[in-house]
Parts: sequence; structure tokens; C-alpha cells
Amino acid sequence: MSLFKARDWWSTVLGEKEEFDQGCLCLADVDNSGNGQDKIIVGSFMGYLRIFNPRPVKTGDGAQAEDLLLEVHLRDPVLQVQVGKFVSGTEMLHLAVLHSRKLCVYSVSGTLGNVEHGNQYQIKLMYEHNLQRTACNMTYGTFGGVKGRDLICIQSMDGMLMVFEQESYAFGRFLPGSLLPGPLAYSSRTDSFITVSSCRQVESYKYQVLAFATDADKRQETEQQKLGSGKRLVVDWTLNIGEQALDICIVSFNQSASSIFVLGERNFFCLKDNGQIRFMKKLDCSPSSFLPYCSVSEGTINTLIGNHNKMLHVYQDVTLKWATQLPHVPVAVRVGCLHDLKGVIVTLSDDGHLQCSYLGTDPSLFQAPKVESRELNYDELDKELKELQKLIKDVNKLQGVWPMTEKEDDLKVSALVSSNFDSVSQAPDAEVGADLVPSVTVKVTLQNRVALQKAKLSVYVQPPLELTCDQFTFDFMGIPRVIQCKFRLPLKLICLPGQPSKTASHKLTIDTNKSPVSLLSLFPGFANQSEDDQVNVMGFRFFGGSRVTLLASKTSQRYRIQSEQFEDLWLITNELIIRLKEYFEKQGIKDFSCSFSGSMPLQEYFELIDHHFELRINGEKLEELLSERAVQFRAIQRRLLTRFKDKTPAPLQHLDTLLDGTYKQVIALADAVEENQDNLFQAFIRLRSASHLVILLVGLWQKLSADQVAILEAAFLPLQQDAQELGWEETVDAAISHLLKTCLSKSSKEQALTLGSRLDVPKDTSRLKKHITLLCDRLAKGGRLCLSADAAAPPTMVMPGGCAPIPESDLEERSVDQESAELFTNHKHLIAETPMPEVPPLQGVAE
Repeated sequence: MSLFKARDWWSTVLGEKEEFDQGCLCLADVDNSGNGQDKIIVGSFMGYLRIFNPRPVKTGDGAQAEDLLLEVHLRDPVLQVQVGKFVSGTEMLHLAVLHSRKLCVYSVSGTLGNVEHGNQYQIKLMYEHNLQRTACNMTYGTFGGVKGRDLICIQSMDGMLMVFEQESYAFGRFLPGSLLPGPLAYSSRTDSFITVSSCRQVESYKYQVLAFATDADKRQETEQQKLGSGKRLVVDWTLNIGEQALDICIVSFNQSASSIFVLGERNFFCLKDNGQIRFMKKLDCSPSSFLPYCSVSEGTINTLIGNHNKMLHVYQDVTLKWATQLPHVPVAVRVGCLHDLKGVIVTLSDDGHLQCSYLGTDPSLFQAPKVESRELNYDELDKELKELQKLIKDVNKLQGVWPMTEKEDDLKVSALVSSNFDSVSQAPDAEVGADLVPSVTVKVTLQNRVALQKAKLSVYVQPPLELTCDQFTFDFMGIPRVIQCKFRLPLKLICLPGQPSKTASHKLTIDTNKSPVSLLSLFPGFANQSEDDQVNVMGFRFFGGSRVTLLASKTSQRYRIQSEQFEDLWLITNELIIRLKEYFEKQGIKDFSCSFSGSMPLQEYFELIDHHFELRINGEKLEELLSERAVQFRAIQRRLLTRFKDKTPAPLQHLDTLLDGTYKQVIALADAVEENQDNLFQAFIRLRSASHLVILLVGLWQKLSADQVAILEAAFLPLQQDAQELGWEETVDAAISHLLKTCLSKSSKEQALTLGSRLDVPKDTSRLKKHITLLCDRLAKGGRLCLSADAAAPPTMVMPGGCAPIPESDLEERSVDQESAELFTNHKHLIAETPMPEVPPLQGVAE
């Protein structure tokens, strides 16, 4: 058992789909048993009131039927529960329940049972107050120094304090300048009410000032105020904390002083009675609840603080003494004495998980056996280490890129894509321009042979595709495994039939070893031509306007793909090759193959890399400027605040004008940063598509195996998302450099080179482009991609397509850069010099 996990003493789940908040939990001897044992009182927004008396047989037991003393449905939502001396003529404890429009006070009593069913508990309504205003929260105490009874103060949603002297209504006062209600607490030492206003400042109001102030039946000034009768409500002291408060608690563990604790959204404050800060603590996580509960040493106070990371921290003043893990986010935390166990921590979550826990561990009775000392034989250990290294190296050679899987997996995942689109599109953006964006349903099936533990299903698609839900969790029990399943989506999900185009800036030609196939049979859903002589031409239009034209030669075994955008060629080219393979497999033809004999279009690829890198650099510059303007804005704010706080204010000296101008610059720079991020996201999508195309062409050009193509994909597509800290350029450059010094190295001297362990943003893309060129060149000379450097094959042949020779020296390397510009020329010019005469001109298409 971990030291840093709360030990579950007793727990239960309250109701179904009920909601709770910080005021819904209270611990007290509500039935006046007199044995010093607290009961747990819980109210819910569904109107249920429950009282528990946990008595687990052993630690960690769940709730038993006899643990629930009382459960009653009050119909109205329960905002807060408190226990105090609320009934006149007696000092017995009673239960106050706050509803949105009503305050009810109950007595809780139990009668001894004569049979095995146990004691019987019931509540009796003592009195109630119907509220004229909607309530927010309440506090209680000995207002005005009364003895032997507690008064109740309710804060309304519009900032009015309503004081009730038990069965009678005393008075109501509006807090000055109140906009939204905040947490409310009463300090008996100073006889004051403490709250946090919407101005983000702690305010203290004396009870006597509230009592003698003008009645607040209306917010407007009454005629008595105009005539000078009555006193105006003034604040005793204020303290600006600069953030909204979640809760306030006032404690006094000795007679000399009391402390005001305020839990903010990011900080935790401790104040003196006069509003001065005793100490404050900046919190690392967003808090959800807190409770100052004791003082273990003179002058210090221990506090429990729960946060949204399901952690409960124990602070002694500002020092973290203990941190423990909870199974839920606590919205309310209390400490009490339950079943003769003192210091039990009771936590409640917003969905009804109620837990009683304690800190510490159970003593372990296990004793580690004595280890027999023996002398080590280092020669045998060295021999065993070499055998294991050899075994690992052999496994890496045989295994390939992906790990070998068992024939029968404990979990199998399969996906079935619906053949039809959804009748009603589920796309977040249903329209792109004039086009309606369709959606398709994918049925994912999980089959398991053994029980699994919290199986999580994650679905990922590449932009611009989107998902309605990408995470699913299944609560099973068992062992963890990771299974992957890939599936194809319909092409019509992102493109529509379009008009073919005769001319295009970028063209690719794919060669095959079989006669051309009718495009209408390959793409039956995209046939919109009515003439028979147009079966060898087909157009595609992506959502957003981009167009791609596909042509099939009538006499040769070639296909041409052309478009105005280089990156748009990948999807149609890849889909064409996949559908050709499926078509010939159905015909029983197994020797079908595709190839690419043109020059690699590296120049167009490098242009996309440069554009993406330029946007990254622009993003860094804009963020630096934004940071500078933000620092300047805060400095001006501090100057102005100093001027305004000065008792003898000096002239502003145009600081207000400078503040306004700086604010406009901050807003403009923030808009520019957002616009650049959007452009960078689009550029990264285009770069990924172009990378897919280059990998596809290299695989066809050098006839690479599936494992080699997988290595290229791992090198060129390492990131699913782009970021400023770790970008595509430096990651790909490191991966390609590793390939060049291992499996594609020319000599042992290159293999001995070491790569830097730190990835920094490069100054430019020249080094990356040089490495990509060298990669293509060494593949052209017979290099083989593999995971082991020992398996690198020596270059023995030169494939068509022509790449520059590998430089043997720095001088030769400089000449390569000049030759590369000639050999890897713009692909659109190469296509123009080698046209396809076999493909007839398009008919009926305007120039």
C-alpha cells in the first residue's frame, strides 16, 4: 500500500445522477446522543437529505444498510446544511437546511428498537422561514455576543444579508456595491461578517453596524436617509486579493487570536482579525475545497486543501507536510470523530462519492529474507552480457520495424465503415462554402478472450477529418495491452466529383505493368461524364475548392495525376494505387506492380518546408513581441496604481494614454499570434500530405519493401501535431541524419559520428534539405533502409531518376549543392519536356 494514498475507512455512493457542492456536507452530533460521536449529514441538489453513522466491521468496508440513519426527500434543492443551537428555549443541537426560497430547522431524534432492525430515526420540523429573495449561502454564530443560542445569516443572490433570530426575522441589509454573492463567514471574536465581493476583495462588516444601519427593503435611498435618519452601512476593512474566492473559514485555536482563511482560485490566504495578511501560499493546482482543522504546534495552523488533480494536501501554515491521493475530486472536506476514531477525513465529490479516510499506513509484518552473499564471477557475467547483446541484435534484424504479435491476442479490434453516409450530417461545421460536409459512421468492435482493466479506445484521423468522439473507456478488470487497428474512410468524405482540367502546375506519371483500367470502374462514385470517350479522364474537387485531374492512357500503361497544388496530388495518387491493386487482385492477377520513373519533385517539397519553417519563426517573433508588450503593460499598470494610491496624487504624465496604446498593441499582437497559429496548422497539414507523397514516390521509384516504407514514414512523419518547442524540421533532420550515419552510411567513419542529443530550432532549412537530397541519392545508389547499421548494403547500382553523387569532401559537397539545383529541378518543367502523347486531349473542357 502506498504511503501517499488515502486509506479508505468507509465509503459509499449517494443516489444516481445527483449533484453536490461545498455546503452540502456537515459533521456534528445532530441527534444529541452525548457520546461525542459525529454523524455525517449530506444534502443534495435533488432535495435528498441523508444522515450516516458509519460503523465498518473492517477497514475499507462499503456502506451497510444500518449505516444510513435517515433518508428523506425534501423536494426542494438543498443548498447548505448546518448544525447549531437554532431553537429558542433549549441548547440542544438542531439541523438547519437552506433551500433556494426557504430556511427550515429540524430536530433529529432516534428511538431504541426492540427488534433486530435497530434504532429508528426521524426528523421533525421546528420552524421555517419563507424567503423573499433567492438564497445563496448562510452562516451562523452568536451574533452580537448572545449566550446559549445561535443566530443565522443568509446571503441572497443579489447581495442582501438577512438575519434571523431563531424563530423570528430580525433585519435585512444590502451590502454596498454588491454584484455577485461570495462566500460568507462569521467571526465571533470581532463580531463581524467576512465575505469576498465581486471586486475581488475581502470585506468585513461589523454586526452592530449592520443592525443599526438603515433598513434595506429597497436598494434606493429611503426618505429617512435623505432626512438624515438612520446610519449608512460602511465596511470595517477591505483587502484586495485579486481573484475570486472559493471559500472562507474562520478558526481560533486559542483565546488570544483568530485567523481568517480565504481559499482563492490560485492562492491561499491567512489574515489577521484586522485584515492584514499573516501569510499566503501560491498553489500549484486548482483547488476545490479546504479546511483549517487544528494547531499541532504553537502559532501554526494545519490546513487540508483538495484540488482538481484528486489530491489532498496537508499544509502547516505554508509548508506542505503531506500529500495523499483521493479517488475523486473533493468539493467538500470535513474532519470529525466517527465510531471512536478521531481525525477521520470525510470528503464529498460533486457526483456523490462520500468517503471516510485516514492518513498513514498499516504496519507490515513481512520481513525480507537474508540474502546469501556470494562472490561475483565477472568473466561469466561479461560472457552472459555479450550473449544477450547478440540475441537482441539478431531479434532486431529479424523483427523489422513493427514488433511481432502473437497469433491469438487477448484483445482484437476491428473497424467497419458504413457504406452510406449519415442521413443527417454529424460534422461540427456542416458547410464549407457552398458544399455540405458529409459524415460517416464507423463501427468499432472489441473482442477479448480474458477480462480487461479499464480498456481505453482512442480514435485518430488526420486533418481535415474530424471526430465526434475520440476517447472511449470501458470498465473491465484484467491485464493491460495495446492493440492497433487501421481502417479506410470513403473518398467522398473529403472530395466530390469535379470538372477535369487540361492544364495544371504540378503533374505526376505512374507506370504500371498491366493495361490501363477504366477510371469509371475504379472510381464508380465519381462518374459524372455522359460521353463514352471520357472514361479515361476524371476530375475530383476537394471541399474548399482544390481540384485534381486523373488521366489514364488508352495505349500505354500509364496514369497521370495533375493539380494546381503539389500536396493535393498525394491522396488521389495513393487512392489510385490502392484501387488498382484491389482491382487486379479480384481478377486473380498477382504480379501487378506500379513504378515511378520521373525525377523526384524535391523542389516543390522544399518550398512547403520553407513556408512551414517561416511561419514557425514568425510565431516565435510574435510571441516575443507579445511578451515584451505584456511586460510593458504590467509596468504601466504598476505606475498608475502607485499614483492612484498616493495620498497626494501626482499628474499622470500621459500614462493613461500609454496604457491604452499598449493595450491595443497587446490585442493586435494576440490576434496576430492566433492568425499565425491557424496558418501554421494549415501549413503543417499541407506538409504532411506532401511528405506522404514523397514517401510514396520514393517507394515506387526504388521498389522499397513495406518495412523500408515504414522506416521512411517514421522518419518523415514523426509528429501528429506541430509545436513551437518540438517542431517537424528538427525532428525529421535528426531522424534522417540517423539513417545516413547507420544503414545508409558509406564508411565506418560516418558511423562513428555522434548526433547531438538536444533538438533545437534550426536557423534555416538548408541542412535539412541537404540531408533529404543525400537520402535520395544513397537510395538511388542501392542503399537499403533497415534498423541495424550492420545490415547496410554497399551501393552497387544506380536507379533511374538521377541523383547527385555522394560528396567525398567538403569541396565536393559544395559542388553537390550546385548540381542538385540542376538535377532536382521543378517537377512541372520536367513533365512539360516529357509529355504523354498516348493520352488524347480532353474534349468539352474549356481552357
